[in-house]
Order: sequence, then structure tokens, then C-alpha cells
Amino acid sequence: MCGGSGTRLWPASRPSKPKQFIPLAGNRSLFQETVLRVEPLVSDGSQLIIVAGVSHRSWIVEQLEELGIGAHVLLEPEARDSAAAMAAAAAWTEIRDPEGVNAFVASDHHITDNSSFQEAVRVAAGSARLGRVVTLGVAPTEASSAYGYIKPSGHGLSDVDRFIEKPDAPTAAEYIAAGYLWNSGNFVVAAQTLLSEMAIHAPAVEQAVRAALPVANGQSVEVLTEAFSSAPKISIDYALMEKTRLASVLEVHFAWSDLGAWDAIAASGEGDTGQHIFEDAEGCLARSSDGIMIAALGVRNLAIIAERDAVLVCDLSRSQDVKKIVERLKITSPQHLDFLRPVPEGLGEGAKRFADWLRVRALPTWATLGQSQDGVFAEVISLDGRPVATSRRARVQARQIYVYAQAGLMGWQGPWRRAVDTGVERLISDYLRNDGLCRTLLTAEGAPLDETAMVYDQAFVMFALAMAKAAGSADASLETRAVTIRDALRGRALANGALIESGDDAYQSNCHMHLLEACLAWEEVGGDKAWAELADQVVALARTTFIDSEGGFLREFFAADWSPAAGEAGRLVEPGHQFEWAWLMARYARARGDAGAMAVARTLYGHGVNGVVESLAVAVDGLNEDGTIRSRRARLWPQTEWLKAALILADASQDAEHRAYLEDAAAAQRALWFYLTDDGLWHDKRLPDRSFIEEPAPASSFYHIMAAFRQLADSEEAGLDALDLA
Repeated sequence: MCGGSGTRLWPASRPSKPKQFIPLAGNRSLFQETVLRVEPLVSDGSQLIIVAGVSHRSWIVEQLEELGIGAHVLLEPEARDSAAAMAAAAAWTEIRDPEGVNAFVASDHHITDNSSFQEAVRVAAGSARLGRVVTLGVAPTEASSAYGYIKPSGHGLSDVDRFIEKPDAPTAAEYIAAGYLWNSGNFVVAAQTLLSEMAIHAPAVEQAVRAALPVANGQSVEVLTEAFSSAPKISIDYALMEKTRLASVLEVHFAWSDLGAWDAIAASGEGDTGQHIFEDAEGCLARSSDGIMIAALGVRNLAIIAERDAVLVCDLSRSQDVKKIVERLKITSPQHLDFLRPVPEGLGEGAKRFADWLRVRALPTWATLGQSQDGVFAEVISLDGRPVATSRRARVQARQIYVYAQAGLMGWQGPWRRAVDTGVERLISDYLRNDGLCRTLLTAEGAPLDETAMVYDQAFVMFALAMAKAAGSADASLETRAVTIRDALRGRALANGALIESGDDAYQSNCHMHLLEACLAWEEVGGDKAWAELADQVVALARTTFIDSEGGFLREFFAADWSPAAGEAGRLVEPGHQFEWAWLMARYARARGDAGAMAVARTLYGHGVNGVVESLAVAVDGLNEDGTIRSRRARLWPQTEWLKAALILADASQDAEHRAYLEDAAAAQRALWFYLTDDGLWHDKRLPDRSFIEEPAPASSFYHIMAAFRQLADSEEAGLDALDLA
């Protein structure tokens, strides 16, 4: 449980980064220490569940990532205290394991004896399976007024006689003499027991959390629905523990602290951080942020806490009163209550910046440095703005024709028509063979280098010809040439309608995806009915063969009988292609009025999102078929496909689902910005450490970038209907 804001630990602990996410007693945060403490208990089908607020999502994801430990995260749209948090976790557990037992552990406690803690949880779990609600009661070491107390009916594991609020110090001493225990706030209880007791003693909480459970989507991070906000804001002690007849307490003797104030941090002996110099200073605690030096001379028993925007100096004996400072700040200086949090760029704001970047930077650069006067498009441009002589692929020539045709259709005032017309001339004269099909590769000088007619390349040539026609090309042969390629491909189709690709990966889904894109483009520009027939054929093939019948995800490579390929190739799932197929399926569904195809698109999108690593904020290159990450490298193009798919599905959705897709689109657009440079170029491959491989910008990425912008402009539901390149 990751609730609480730790106001007594201001200025280090603040709402956007409360104490559980700060290293207070060692190098790891309290949250990370807690995860490591409970992780050995997660075995034999058990699972680690984290309940936290939505504003702390990034801290949780990042810090779990640092540990390399997985968990299921339930995020609260609004803090409603511990009763609702615990009930939500119990309700989630009950659905998956009606006999399940939850150990509820606070994420901000300091326990050094992990093995004793784990053994205590196991003992308590035995009683919890018999229907008891067990809390861990810590044997006190001092008469502290910072903790609540429990009066047990006996030693060891016993019934609870009474819960007591935080007393003053003299009363606390009397309690300790009478055998009372500290209330640690850690509980072990069967999910069904907790929920049934809540239904009796706090029914509004129980009803709200059941209604708030999101529809399972396979994601490791889920946000509880707005129904959660209707739960009464009440602690588990008031809601249940003081009322239930099932309360038990297990006496434990390991060292424990909730590190609730600076005196507790000092007592841990591990609280000093940052640079400090003490001269004749005793019993002091010093904590400074990077670049700040603390020097103390001739003082005793002080906490000196220096953040970049605030400094606290207090007597350690007055640590509990820091919350009074926080109360005064609410009136006198509210800007110091929290750290300044940057607001993520929104979809509309980012889209306008995207339009400016295309209009002023990318399109002019690739129309000049990236294309010769006779229409040859460059394969790559170095990041210092130099074209690089290299062999030339047909797919790049075709993709760049699409880019500039689309730019013209969207109002760009640059030389798009020259780029399209000369680009088409070179495509026809240099790449098309005598049989009308397209060779795959030329030398840098333009001589044929590879005569292979790859399906992938044929699809892009047909697509480019459709876009040139849409942009008003005067070449009357465009459709005839496209039909020649189409009919040749149809003549090569297998009995199931699939095509065999040239090269090592003969049985694949990817070339068919671009074939579908070309068919849809020709449908939109008024091509004959055979384009629609071929589109129907490819979609049927995807639904029956390429998409796994059980998992609903798209596979990449196949054996000759169209079963999954052997080995790692058959288990590969590419998030970018899940998104790209989702986008095409949604376009197809919209054109045909096919609700089933739209459902397929949503399912594919869900599998694509499995590849969005939150700590990296990008969609990575590869997953395994079980949804685990295969490759943490992240290329540019999956970000554009994520953006396109989120936008088109937002257009087809309503209410909360619509908003969720738009939020994803904004995140995808922010991911894309990692790659784009101010010069109108881009990086292609991002490594797991967030650095980029230093290599020239590939022209082939421009097709993905422009298609994403086109979808932005088309998404009226996103409020971007006025977006263009004029």
C-alpha cells in the first residue's frame, strides 16, 4: 500500500514524491525495500499487488524496473484512505483466487530483519485461512506517542481486546507496562473474509471498490474506475478493525519503524545523505540534494534538510511538529508544498508543434538534401546534413512519393509536386522491370543490383501510385501499372490467399499488411472492385491465419503450413505491427461497417500496449508470445504506429474508453518526439539506456512519420480537425 504523503518529512517528502519513494534509511527507497522484503513470499502462484495513487505511477514503474521485479499495480483515481485501498486489492484477488489470502503491507515502513517479518506473515496467513483478520503488533521498545497501540488478550497470536489511538508519552509508558503492542498497520486476511466483513461494517466501501475494478486488459498497471471515488474516506482501523469480532494480533519482536518523522530517520543511523561538513556538531541529521553543501558548527540534535527550493532546520525532539510548518505553508507559500511538476505535453499542443516541424524542417530538408533534381530520393541523410551514397531500395523511392503526395494534399506550399512527379518518373524508369513488377535494389548510381520482385516492394509501389493519383499526378498510366502488379500477385497466391515472400522469411504476415494498405488506398481513389476483393482476402487471412486464435495477437513468421514458425521466430510479437495492423483493421472496419473487425483492432492494440515500457516511455521492438519483453531496444516507427492506432480507436470509442485512447495518443506523440531532431532529421534506434545509435537518418522512417501526422489531422474526435501543413 503506497498511500500517505509524509508531511512530517517536509521538505524531502511532498505529495508528488512522498516518503515511500525516497531513500531515507539506505540507498534504496522505502518502497523498494518493502518490495524486496515481500518478494520471497511471492511464490507458488502468488502475486505482488501494489495499490497507489495515479500521480505516483511513474515512481512505482521506475522503481520496480530498477529492482527487476514485476507486480500488478492498481491505481486509485483519488485517495480514499486504507479501507478502500485494501478492499480494492481484496476484490481483485477474490476474482482470481476465491481462496486467496492477502498480506497488506505498508510501503513506508523500515524493517531490517526481513526473515523474521516473512515468518510472521506466514504464521499470520495460517490464521487468516481460518477466517481471522490478523494484524502484526510490534513489541514496543520505547514509550512512543507516534504510534497507535493494541491491547492483546494474550501472548503470541491472540484475539484483540482493544485498539487505542496515539497516546501521550506518560500514557504510552503505562500501556507498555500493561503488555500493549504497537499497531504496525500491517494485516493478513483472506480476501473473502475482508470483503464480507466490509459488507457488514463498511458496506459503502465494499460496494464502491467492487464497482471500481477495471475490465481486465492484460496490463500490469490498471487504473480503478471513477466509482472508487465514491468510497467513504476512512481508515481500516475505523472502518473495520474496531468493529469486527474476527480481529487477531500476532506479537512480533523485529525492529520496526514507520519512519514518520525526522527523529525516526536519525535514529535509523542511515539517514544522512548528500554533502555535509560537521564541526563540533553532535547528534545531527543532514540531508542535501545534489549540488548543495550543508555545514554545521557548534550545534546539537538538529535535523537540517536542504532541498533546492526549501530548507528545514528543526530540533529533532520537535520532529512531530513539522506538520505545523506544512499547515502554515498552505497559507503563506503554497508553491513550496510540492515539487514543481512539469505538465506533459498534450495531444493538441504537440500536434501543432508536429505540423511546424514538418512544414519548416523535415519536408524542406528531404525535398532538397534528400532528393536529386532528377527525382532520386536519398536512402539516408547523415545527422550533420550530408546525403550518403548507398544502394537504393525501391521501397524508399515509393515511400517518399507517398510523403510528398500527402504533404501536397495537406496544403504544404513547398515543392511537393516536383518531388512527386519526378519521384514517380524515377520509380517507373529505374525500378519497374519489363514484366511490370518492381526490382528491389539499385546501386548508388542507379544500375539494377537485385532483380527480386519482393511482395513488400510491390505493395509499396502500388501504394505510391495510388497516392500520386490522389495528389493529381498527370501520369495516366498509374492505375494500369498498379493493376498489373496487383494481378500478378493474385496469380501467385496460394490456395489460402497468402503470398510467399522472397528471401529467408518466405511465410510472413508483414508483406500482406502493406498489401492491405495499398488496396485501401486504391479503394479511396476510386479503383476497380478487385481492390476491395483483395482487401477482403487479406483481412480474412489475417483473422484466420496471422492472428493467433487463442491469444488474439498477430504473429510474424510461419512454417510452410502456416502454423507458427519453429523457434524464436515463431514466438516473436512486434508491438509496432500489432499497432499497425490495428490501425488498418480499424480503417477496414470503418469502410465496411464491420464491428467484428473493429473488435479485432482493439484486441491487437491491447497486445501492442504490452510493449510500451513505462519507465522508458516508448514502445519497444519485441515481445514474446506470453507478453514478456524480448527486446528493450525501441525504434522510431513503432511510436508512430502506436499514435495512429490510438487515434483511430479513439475516433471509434466513447466516454472513458475514448479518453483513454486519447491519453495513449498523447503519450505516443511524446514518445515520437524523443527521436526527432531540430533539423528535420531523426534518430532511428533507441537503446535501453535511452541513448541512440549514432547513424544517418533513414528516409524510410518518413513514411511512418507522415502517416502519423495524417491520422492526427483526420482525428476530428481529438479536436485536431483544423490541422494541416499550409
